[in-house]
Amino acid sequence: MEDQNDDTLGNLNQNIVGKPPRDHSVAMRHCSSSSWLADSESNINVIGLKPNTEDKSEFPLILRSGSCSEKGPKQFMEDEFICVDILRESVPKQPDLPSPSAFYGVFDGHGGVDAASFIKKTILNFIVEDSQFPTSIKKAVKSAFVKADHAFRDASSLDNSSGTTALIALVLGRAMLIANAGDSRAVLGKRGRAVELSKDHKPNCTSEKLRIEKLGGVIYDGYLNGQLSVARALGDWHIKGTKGSKSPLSCEPELEEIVLTEEDEFLILGCDGLWDVMSSQCAVTMVRKELMQHNDPNLCAKVLVNEALQRNTCDNLTVVVVCFSKDPPPKIEIPRSHRRRSISAEGLDLLKGVLNGR
Repeated sequence: MEDQNDDTLGNLNQNIVGKPPRDHSVAMRHCSSSSWLADSESNINVIGLKPNTEDKSEFPLILRSGSCSEKGPKQFMEDEFICVDILRESVPKQPDLPSPSAFYGVFDGHGGVDAASFIKKTILNFIVEDSQFPTSIKKAVKSAFVKADHAFRDASSLDNSSGTTALIALVLGRAMLIANAGDSRAVLGKRGRAVELSKDHKPNCTSEKLRIEKLGGVIYDGYLNGQLSVARALGDWHIKGTKGSKSPLSCEPELEEIVLTEEDEFLILGCDGLWDVMSSQCAVTMVRKELMQHNDPNLCAKVLVNEALQRNTCDNLTVVVVCFSKDPPPKIEIPRSHRRRSISAEGLDLLKGVLNGR
């Protein structure tokens, strides 16, 4: 996204135009602090926004989130996640934030836990403390990713050869910004359709491959410089070299901005351990079916994780599900055709004759 569009996040009157499907069978695509309820048995969080009586196009936006994280078949757990459902309480220095405001993230670590843990603890602070927040959200988020990456490099007590992907969702009112560096994925459930809001940064992806090779990197057997299965990540300073130098391994996130509408039912943030064994559309279909049964996003996240385990994923698993309404998704009614097609007795007799060779 161009920087000249950086000030548009708060403009809720813009038109959102969907892009064509990646293929006909999968999804549509558009290119730790936490606040939990008192009920310790559930990770569901609820905040609300009263409808604007002056704007009839407004709808009640209520955020309810659930999460699940499992080690899976790997020896160590390197994933991290964050859910901040009431952003105002976490950033008191920003009293003018719209309501609701929330922050979610999934961090898929590799080479150790240091990078994922550090980025999880610092990324939100780097965003809200940036001089361009909240007037220019996109610039603030891009800058925060670079600052967090450099701060990790400077943390001498940590193993800066570890790294992590970073996928975040920032909700400000009805506007939502997705920022992604790595191969975790954000998928929007839109009345049963899967809309991918992030791109998997794999080294073999055409745009990433061109960028990597232009900067002197090589791709060997699908791995960047024969070492990493992702093209963008924070950390991994044994590959990036010195700060400020251009590296084939980028920490710069790709951004996607949308304005939530009544059709947008929920958001799924998941690490690649989920998407390696499940399509975006399959995940949306499962979550929607589960919400219609029990309306619990926490159970939805667990169902996705368990399903991925049954499909023999080879990675850690972390899933965050964010709902945008207090009600379960409505049943989708498929209109029936008013035409009744039948065959007359004479036609049936004629057809029998043809089939019998008369």
